[in-house]
Amino acid sequence: MPLGLLSENNSLPDVESHVTIGNQGLQKIILQKGTSWKTPSLGDQIQVHYSVSLEDGEKFDSSWKNGKPFTFKLGQCEVIKGWDEGIATMKKGERAILTIPPELAYGESGCPPMIPPNSTLVFDIELLSWNTIRDITEDGGILKKVVEEGEGWATPKEFDEVLVKYNARLENGTIVSKSEEGTEFCVSEGYLCPAMSKAVKTMRKGEKAELSVKFSYGCGETEKFSSQIDSGIPSYSNLIIDLELISWKSVTDVMGDKKVLKKIVRDGSGFDRPNDGSQAKVIYIGKLEDGTIFERKGSDEEPFEYTCFEEQINEGLDRAVMTMRRGEKATVTVSSDFLDGYQDAGFVSAETTLIYEVELVDFSKEAPFWKMGTDEKLKACEIKKDEGNVLFKAGKFWRASRKYEKASKYVEYDHSFSADEKSQANALQLSCHLNNAACKLKLGEFLEASRLCTKVLELDQLNVKALFRRSQAYLKMSELEKANDDIKRALVIDPDNRDVKLVYKELQDKKKRYVQYEASLFSTMVAKMT
Repeated sequence: MPLGLLSENNSLPDVESHVTIGNQGLQKIILQKGTSWKTPSLGDQIQVHYSVSLEDGEKFDSSWKNGKPFTFKLGQCEVIKGWDEGIATMKKGERAILTIPPELAYGESGCPPMIPPNSTLVFDIELLSWNTIRDITEDGGILKKVVEEGEGWATPKEFDEVLVKYNARLENGTIVSKSEEGTEFCVSEGYLCPAMSKAVKTMRKGEKAELSVKFSYGCGETEKFSSQIDSGIPSYSNLIIDLELISWKSVTDVMGDKKVLKKIVRDGSGFDRPNDGSQAKVIYIGKLEDGTIFERKGSDEEPFEYTCFEEQINEGLDRAVMTMRRGEKATVTVSSDFLDGYQDAGFVSAETTLIYEVELVDFSKEAPFWKMGTDEKLKACEIKKDEGNVLFKAGKFWRASRKYEKASKYVEYDHSFSADEKSQANALQLSCHLNNAACKLKLGEFLEASRLCTKVLELDQLNVKALFRRSQAYLKMSELEKANDDIKRALVIDPDNRDVKLVYKELQDKKKRYVQYEASLFSTMVAKMT
């Protein structure tokens, strides 16, 4: 235990206060006993003060120092697993040292630059309070009281399909709507009233709760759900809803734009998932919306094996597989944006949706970069960069960007390179960042493009390509002065560069139009004032 943590307390803890939590090595030493026998439940909103250090290291973060308690929801994956497990055993007012092994913290990846891979973390935590009756909307609109605790820690998400039983009544006891057999609905689409969707996202499987709902989240918003509620109920009525979450099917918006949706049919095991370059073994069937099978790969006896993110299967399906855990079964719905290679077959149109039933049997990952030698890292970086170049030339900018990002990670944080290796690593890193910036410009991610160019200029102040591409990004963001500074610097370094000259001309034209626009705007304002 770091001495700095003990020095904040009056005495060493008793041996009885040292406990092991679970079977993964989580240790707790109680420094100050709590003031109650109660402990928080999963889903409670927790307030704590804390400080943290690496094992045998100095503290690098503290809410006490910041002067503001840290708030999070217990068991909702908002914090590391060691916190969820450890704080669940604490009482109000209790202060304890939690020694959290890497498996319950940041694991093999770490959290660079402060937390190296496979780090044990030591937290000094004081549990200040928690909320047992939850104000879900934080405006008093929906108050939730847990009547019967649920199981596990997971809660439904925005696109999940939930199965609930409910009884909705007015404050005088009049029944408005109920379902004793169970009702299934998508959380994002809602059911009965807005309060149902908002509340169910805070509930665990089997949980029973009583909701006190103001009319603005209940009867005042029933136009969408008019068929599900008595039309004779006044819109200003408040509701009491007894709600039970029976179960749900997890649906993930894989890309965040609803183009690839994954509904889990059977949960997988562990926490690891495939990534770019993993060797995945899958079994899948591809269907059209009418049930027609157009593709079938793998079997129980011989799963189909492929390399993730190498265009060996449909890209939408590929991205979904990389969100799956070992043994997981899912239904993946892929939009018409991912029909490349199928339209020529003649059975799909521009509006076709593809549906895949897929099982991730097993997978293996490439060796993580921190386990590689310096020579291996340099070679791996070169290979990924070359793969990115091929994708860029093919116009596949998003995938090329991912390759460049992965390539740069091989050489970004290593401090064991020799002088020659460091020089080679810097050259590779510059190339990856510049190429990635070109991808970001093509993708319209101009802020990220400028950030990558800035990284290059921190290593090479006279890099014309970095100045040129950053000026392009600034120009697209209408940051004309910054663009002007960069393009002038590039012209000083390379006055005969044709591409730089063209961007300089574009910049001058845009500045001229902007001046004309300002003059026109000013004239209009003056005319209105006279």
